[in-house]
Amino acid sequence: MRVPGRQLILASASPRRRELLEAMGWRFLVRPVELDESPFPGEDAAAYVGRLALEKARAAAARAATESPDALVLGADTVVALECELFGKPKDPADARLMLRRLAGRRHQVLTGVALLDGEREWLEVARTEVQMAPLSEQEIELYVETGEPLDKAGAYAVQGRGALFVSALDGNYSNVVGLPLPVVYRLLLAAGGPSPFGS
Repeated sequence: MRVPGRQLILASASPRRRELLEAMGWRFLVRPVELDESPFPGEDAAAYVGRLALEKARAAAARAATESPDALVLGADTVVALECELFGKPKDPADARLMLRRLAGRRHQVLTGVALLDGEREWLEVARTEVQMAPLSEQEIELYVETGEPLDKAGAYAVQGRGALFVSALDGNYSNVVGLPLPVVYRLLLAAGGPSPFGS
């Protein structure tokens, strides 16, 4: 059951996450937080994105306590994993080139942790999608990096942009690769009694 007037807060500055939520009809406030996103020693991909999603949601909830004390707070974090190697956003064009060379012609995972907070109650899920990247020439990598698109994307590619040209197969949820698995968000909001994309 929907709680009338219940506010949803997105603890992320990602334009992709905002666009995905808006496309589904959810109304929300954007309240991004800045955290140290360095992985802990030996931390695997699922633990890493789950921890960061919770930390982001908790930090945003603490800041919103006076503005929207009854709000539901949504946090998310996405990483690309190739075996035991984690790829977040590249630091610069050179880093983006390195990531694309590592991923080219190989199968990797995209994992997104999604955390939802309702006061003391917390929900957390991690979504996984398998992605097969096509082989890439040095020229293709250079031309793609020159567009600027890879520079703020986990794994240095955007499946919803020109990066789609290099994704030869995808097994799992597409919106997860964009940065927010919508079926997970929907399920968690239902569990919390939050706003519905279908209205009241």
